[in-house]
Amino acid sequence: MLLQTVVSSFSDAIEQALRDILATDSSLDSEYLHMLHYHMGWTNSDQLLDSAGKRTRPLLTLLCTAAAGGDQRLAIPLAAGVELIHNFSLIHDDIQDNSQLRRSRPTVWARFGRSQAINAGDALFTYAHLALQQDVGLTSETRLEALRILDETCISLTKGQHLDMAFETQELVSTEEYMSMISGKTAALIAAATEFGALAADAQDNVRLHYRAYGHYLGLAFQIRDDILGIWGDSAETGKSSATDIERGKKTLPILYGLRQSSELRELYRKDDLNTDTVRNILDEKGARKYCEDKEQLHAQDALQHLAAADPLGDAGASLENMTLQLLGRGD
Repeated sequence: MLLQTVVSSFSDAIEQALRDILATDSSLDSEYLHMLHYHMGWTNSDQLLDSAGKRTRPLLTLLCTAAAGGDQRLAIPLAAGVELIHNFSLIHDDIQDNSQLRRSRPTVWARFGRSQAINAGDALFTYAHLALQQDVGLTSETRLEALRILDETCISLTKGQHLDMAFETQELVSTEEYMSMISGKTAALIAAATEFGALAADAQDNVRLHYRAYGHYLGLAFQIRDDILGIWGDSAETGKSSATDIERGKKTLPILYGLRQSSELRELYRKDDLNTDTVRNILDEKGARKYCEDKEQLHAQDALQHLAAADPLGDAGASLENMTLQLLGRGD
């Protein structure tokens, strides 16, 4: 209940900030705005759909600000910027992955076309930068530091995405290469979100580093959890087919483990047509799920240790721990 109460108090502020940044402008084409609003999960009636997602990253920013002793209201533009960058990356990922569905409805490119979707993603990228520049509650030095963090994060995102796509045609991928990929593709933005919270609170450098490390390890655990759901998850809950990762030859952690353990699986992955049930059966036989769950648990513990070392304060601190456990399927 504590987490729900705290999150509820922050969520409306985040949503309003996002709407303000992407406000209707009569000088802009209505279809242009409609694409952006569609992806963000908004309807013409201002209703927020389930397809909007959980706004996890901006919530982490505000919770970390409060837990570090700061005023979370000062971090709202930073939180909005993080969420816009996340959504920019989702639009482009869907195009690159040829994904027809996201959160149980057509992706932006599937509905409006690839070219327009690329433009929509670029727009969200730019709006994210404007959000940080306009955070007048923070000093100019802090805003400049936030922009540096955001841009370095975007470089990490693109490097991670490059590796993820390259791995699809690379026969052998090491665990170290996989960890490098998810450090960029997933963990970098979550680390930026948590560091933004400490930055907005003007926390000491060592505290800020702990918040960043907390986000980094949370991101690693979160991606491994996503890899597990990508093969064994319920599509009704995840909003995408559990066969997609296998059909596209994605080198997720369960697959990498299975390829090391099974010559039969290696032979299957040399073929163009992968049978989802056969691949999943081999992974089950080799214990791939438990292997991945153990790795997820290790990174989750690292995240919680860095969070504890940051000495988070009050209800926000308790909510961060609860939120971490819920994100990884361990909370109530």
